[in-house]
Amino acid sequence: MLRITGGKVYDPANGINGQVKDLCIDDKGRFVASVDGGRTIDATGMIVFPGGVDVHTHVAGGAINFARAMTPEDHRRTQAFIRTKSRRSGLGGMAPTTFATGYLYAGMGWTTVNEAAVPVLSARHTHEELADIPIVDKASLTLMANNEIMLDQLEKGEYERAKQVVAWYLWAAKSYGIKAVNPGGVTAWKWGKDAKQLDSPIEGYRNLTPGSIVTQLARICDELGLPHPMHLHCNNLGAPGNISTTLDTLHRLEGRRAHIAHSQYHAYGGDGWDTMCSSTAELAEHFNSHKNLTTDAGAVLFGDTVTITADGPWQHLLHKLTGRKWGNLDVENETGCGIVPYTYRPSNLVNAVQWAAGLELLLLIEDPWQVFLSTDHPNGGCFWRYPEILQLLMRADFRKECIAQLPDKIKGKIRLPEVTREYSLYEVAISMSAGPARALGLTHKGNLGIGCDADLVIYEEDHDVVRMFGHPRYVIKAGEIVIEEGEIREAPQGHEFLVRPHCEPDIDDFMRPLFEECYTMQFENYPVELERIEHPHLRDCVPIPG
Repeated sequence: MLRITGGKVYDPANGINGQVKDLCIDDKGRFVASVDGGRTIDATGMIVFPGGVDVHTHVAGGAINFARAMTPEDHRRTQAFIRTKSRRSGLGGMAPTTFATGYLYAGMGWTTVNEAAVPVLSARHTHEELADIPIVDKASLTLMANNEIMLDQLEKGEYERAKQVVAWYLWAAKSYGIKAVNPGGVTAWKWGKDAKQLDSPIEGYRNLTPGSIVTQLARICDELGLPHPMHLHCNNLGAPGNISTTLDTLHRLEGRRAHIAHSQYHAYGGDGWDTMCSSTAELAEHFNSHKNLTTDAGAVLFGDTVTITADGPWQHLLHKLTGRKWGNLDVENETGCGIVPYTYRPSNLVNAVQWAAGLELLLLIEDPWQVFLSTDHPNGGCFWRYPEILQLLMRADFRKECIAQLPDKIKGKIRLPEVTREYSLYEVAISMSAGPARALGLTHKGNLGIGCDADLVIYEEDHDVVRMFGHPRYVIKAGEIVIEEGEIREAPQGHEFLVRPHCEPDIDDFMRPLFEECYTMQFENYPVELERIEHPHLRDCVPIPG
């Protein structure tokens, strides 16, 4: 049992904005009205937040392993964690090992993460890695927008059967929701093509288009009652002028729920790399008038990183543009995966526009419940650099100093110099915790209310934003103190969130012949057994009426 007294509490889920109040935690790791006995933490002069929730990151599975193998130079320049009573050795760097991932997230105050792209064929391995990430709770999203069996049903007009295929894959993969990456584009990549026009048939199909995949997958997610809506990586990622594709895509949703992944990469104007500019004002205007949408910013920070995405066509283009080493991994019947190490430079027009665009979306979308902190780790920068983004959001004077260092030719292509908004601590608590938790349908996360999971972080209040958010005084996970005075005290195993949407009784009989035609794996060997999931937490599916 634990009592926290004297701290200024920021709990947006319950409308609490800096109020000094006590928090009590029982021996089951839940918030309660009062406790008798146990330890008391005096948080006077400190601020209390719900534990951070990362709605979009890449921390486990084949793609991140591919990146680790491709960047040995990164591991050579990082130090191993020392093995102690509560820690195992591991490497940091741009693609840290599993244990380091848990330590680094918890070390900033984050307690829940969402692995945003899992090919269903490699789901079993991904769960093994997720289980090896300590402290934080996890969820994962199954890639479905290019799945051959599902697309074949949509091509034939068999929508209800396609919905059942999606439901079967979700439970077989033991995941939490659906990720749609470059709908139709990865399928076209098998033919050396891409899918840039929403109304053009996808290579290999007569009638199926990227636009129809988007609208039907959004509907499927609602009708299956998934807690998290379709998590959409739009077509034309990273391309100058892609704002038109992005807005066209959003208009087709017709009011349905959707979460737009790393929206910074989809908010560009111009008609070529030399004329590329920010079009975030147009995208923000759409979000401001459409409350059915949420997004993570996918903010970019200058420096070295490694880019990882299931959008194989884009990664091949990035390789051609940069000349950097490149790898492409095909996952049969499902997706591709591209890896390219990358360096963002302030002197580079494209990189400077990307840096500004991520911040602009976080500042121009008016409701912080709609736009969340992310770097699409590791694509825009590593997740442990989140405090740097928070400093840019909270300190307009610091932003001006950074903008002043950009070449003059770039300043006219971005909106950031005009933006004076500064995030409050309350808005930070929404963007890093309460907002993404709500978007994921994890109502017991990002919430310090009675009965919710006792995940919280206590920071020393400090004008130095990077120091404050980079070095919490205490981090508490499920009522257990895991970080104290900057030291890891305990490394418990977190939960993993799953859904089990309704499937028709005959779905196995329908899937078996199709599965064995498409895959090298036997049908019976594919589904991930529930007992293989460490500490599973099954979430309810409540269909949303059409």
